[in-house]
Amino acid sequence: MTATRGTTALKKAGVPFELHTYEHRVKGAAYAAEALDIEPARLAKTLVAAVDGEPVFALVPGDLTLDLKALARAAGGKAAALVEQRDAERLTGYQVGGISPFGSRKALPVYAERRYLDHDRVALNAGARGAILELARDDLVRVLGPTVADLAH
Repeated sequence: MTATRGTTALKKAGVPFELHTYEHRVKGAAYAAEALDIEPARLAKTLVAAVDGEPVFALVPGDLTLDLKALARAAGGKAAALVEQRDAERLTGYQVGGISPFGSRKALPVYAERRYLDHDRVALNAGARGAILELARDDLVRVLGPTVADLAH
């Protein structure tokens, strides 16, 4: 697989990572986790939401569901909603099913589910369908600076 804007951004930041690839047949973190034999709790869904109309990334473990009210609270807003697919793709420059907070066209605030960051090594999309990055949690936190909160159930 060729480099993505996500892998390029991590290389520029000097962050070591492993790139895992799989045949993308079904959208979703659960499918990717199974295909790569990674625990779903360590592989995040990268969701694009809007809190009071402002776009943000939400990183939620593949085995949990984003709680939009919790995201709004964490962001200090009143309401949150997932953005439409075309808006997510326009904001990030990535296709849905391949969205990464690394190398996104527009830098968005990042919110991460607390339980996702309980793991020393985490995984998330690399910026292309069928490509998953695995890296140290501390590197993800250093590069993305996420707000950590209880965001999922």
